[in-house]
Amino acid sequence: MRRLPRVRPELLGLAVIGGIVVLGVPTVTNQFITFEFAKVAIFAIALMGLNLLTGYSGQISLGNGAFMAVGGYTTAILVQRTGIPYWTTIPVAALVAGGFGFVIGIPALRLTGVYLALATFALALSVPPVLNHYDTFTGGHGGIVMPAVLPPFSLDLSQEQWLYYMDSGIALLLFVFAWGVVRSRTGRAFMAIRDSETAATASGISLAYYKTLAFGLSAAYAGVAGSLLAIATSYLNPDTFGLSLSLALLVGVVIGGLGLDFGATDNSRDGSFVSRPTCWAIIWSTVVPACTSAPCPSPASRTSFTGRC
Repeated sequence: MRRLPRVRPELLGLAVIGGIVVLGVPTVTNQFITFEFAKVAIFAIALMGLNLLTGYSGQISLGNGAFMAVGGYTTAILVQRTGIPYWTTIPVAALVAGGFGFVIGIPALRLTGVYLALATFALALSVPPVLNHYDTFTGGHGGIVMPAVLPPFSLDLSQEQWLYYMDSGIALLLFVFAWGVVRSRTGRAFMAIRDSETAATASGISLAYYKTLAFGLSAAYAGVAGSLLAIATSYLNPDTFGLSLSLALLVGVVIGGLGLDFGATDNSRDGSFVSRPTCWAIIWSTVVPACTSAPCPSPASRTSFTGRC
């Protein structure tokens, strides 16, 4: 029987302290700060997906903001036009965005390096004009307004607190899933392709399968992030998913550490943590630009969409 890896006591203690801090944040912060931390969890999900694609499989993407748009508009359109509960649209957004990413990954098989980056750059540039053009479906410049999210089961939580706990819980689940993918055969195939496509092919690894799989997984994570962003803000317009968002995501994952965020245990030998935090990268590279350049109202001010975060 295979022995489970031993967990270091200091790492276990750090995880417990971190869990207490995460659970206690909404109880000591005001509504605005709690809402901002909820968005940190949302962008952390997007960064996890981009790290699987760029950090582990070695494919540079400047278009993950487009995948967030697919997930966000999937949720917004389903909630507005069908009236189904918002939480049921999250897995649908992941599947739609993941399928879109898988399709994009097929022609991207022939591209590497800067050529792949330019192709995904074009994807990011094309999304806002496309969304604006089909205004009868997407709302165009006016965007889509969704009903405000209320805590379920009559929980004694504010809207911001519920959003924080929901987004953080989903981020934790997706982190565990990504950590498992990285430590599995699929993760090892991703890293083999990143290090040398020639050697990976000689080892029997299917480049086409694993490259498109990486695109699909990354897009699914971005789709979940876009869906949660739509739920949190109750409003979407094409400017939310501009080129600056895709660039900020790439900068955030680079600052956080490409290929290091899910942390192989070997990284702890030099004194670093098993899971390298990307909080600063998220705050400085994603949350701050998003709050200063795009309409992003808090739940407390959802009746007006002219202000900024």
